[in-house]
Amino acid sequence: MVHGHSLLHVVASLIILGLSGATKKGAEKANIPGAAECGTWIKNPEGGIFTSPNYPNKYPPDKECIYIIEAAPRQCIDLFFAEQYSIEPSWECKFDHIEVRDGPFGFSPIIGRYCGQQSPPFIKSSGRYLWIKFFADGELEAIGFSATYNFIPDPDFKDLGALKPLPFCEFEMGGPEGIVESQQITKEGKALETEAVDCKWYIRAPPRSKIYLRFLDYEVQNSNECKRNFVAVYDGSSSVEDLKAKFCSTVANDVMLLTGLGVIRMWADEGSRNSHFQILFTSFQEPPCEADTFFCHSNMCINNTLVCNGVQNCVYPWDENHCKEKRKANLLDNLTNTSGTIIGVTSGIVIILLVVSVVVQIKQPRKKFIQRNEDCDQTVFQEVFEPPHYELCTLRGTGASADLMDIADDFENYHKLRRSSSKCIHDHHCGSQMSSTKGSRSNLSTRDAAILTEIQPQPVRPLIPPSNRRSILVMKHSYLQDAADGCDLDEIEEVPTTSHRLSRHDKAVQRFCLIGSLSKHESEYNTTRV
Repeated sequence: MVHGHSLLHVVASLIILGLSGATKKGAEKANIPGAAECGTWIKNPEGGIFTSPNYPNKYPPDKECIYIIEAAPRQCIDLFFAEQYSIEPSWECKFDHIEVRDGPFGFSPIIGRYCGQQSPPFIKSSGRYLWIKFFADGELEAIGFSATYNFIPDPDFKDLGALKPLPFCEFEMGGPEGIVESQQITKEGKALETEAVDCKWYIRAPPRSKIYLRFLDYEVQNSNECKRNFVAVYDGSSSVEDLKAKFCSTVANDVMLLTGLGVIRMWADEGSRNSHFQILFTSFQEPPCEADTFFCHSNMCINNTLVCNGVQNCVYPWDENHCKEKRKANLLDNLTNTSGTIIGVTSGIVIILLVVSVVVQIKQPRKKFIQRNEDCDQTVFQEVFEPPHYELCTLRGTGASADLMDIADDFENYHKLRRSSSKCIHDHHCGSQMSSTKGSRSNLSTRDAAILTEIQPQPVRPLIPPSNRRSILVMKHSYLQDAADGCDLDEIEEVPTTSHRLSRHDKAVQRFCLIGSLSKHESEYNTTRV
């Protein structure tokens, strides 16, 4: 009987122990956060720990988890795997495996792919990021892994020392379009030009919209040195898991985001602050397009206000085509009240100036014309207004050089006759009927005519300019004065001869003297051949 009681107590104790063990095991499962997803991940400023799903129990089949570790600027990452490690073994780890890459993307340089019962070796990143992927197919599960990572100073920056605290630098933007540019950092006083910056721009699109980013300007001071400067684009949040693109070389491509929240991040240390960028963001919806939107032919519907605004908002410039014709047609429609007022005031001022100009022209005094009095004695003013004499003597012919002495004699005689009496010239200009037998123009003409008769007339031939032709112009200016000495020769110079007034023989010489007066009492010139 006693033995039976003892057996009963043993069975009861075993039942209690089993129940307590089951309760404890259930509590441990409940305390594993994210057991049904991608395991646990504990983060802290110095590092962290992450595990495979359900670790240390078997991970589920058909599972893929990605872990991206990001360190602070001028830091790198040390990664260790715990010894309690087991992943389905396979040739080259083609089935279940862990893949580690040196960078933030799935296309970053691969460090290694691991599986089997032996834990991976110690891993160290070359920069701020590590990309880890865990993959499990549908068969043969195992307990998985547990990994620990620490942040350590980057040896590439050991000479620069510790990085100073970074200034807070964030921007909020939104709307149908906008410009994100690095110049906002200094314009809005977020940081000094000598400080390192890690700035973020949060772009929020309207509801049911996505974001298209197009680079208008981009240049990093230290090209291909992503540790020192880069421009990154995030899709959905600023978490490293949502990193969409990262640019630190010489080219930056346009980015099409899949969500309505985009984040642009710029990192530049103290020696890279000359890096700069400018990005145009455009909110768009997917087709079918609504009534107030424009179809871009690239699976985009943008706001109608962005069409023909001088900026390309579509992937291809469909929104800026045929804009010149539209601007001409809508020129009058686009006139605002201010521009209309300016045009009206300007037109009024121009009209007033025209009226004033016409009035001034009408009121301006005119020139008065005095009618000529026929009874006025013109001889009183004749001495003042008497025009000068012009006397032209021309010598032509092939034998002109032989007749120079005769011409000199003629000029000497003419000079003596003109000097003999100055009164003849006065009478000639004054219209006197008296004439002097020595010095009057008529006697001079008679003398010249007598000399002319001594020369036999020669046949008239068309004038051909000879090679040794000489022309002499005798200009004499005489004005009527009481104390005039006569008609002096003022100037003798060579001038071209008018051929239509002369005729000559090949070897003959013809000379003529043109004596004219522009006085009121003479209306024609007297021509005398010598």
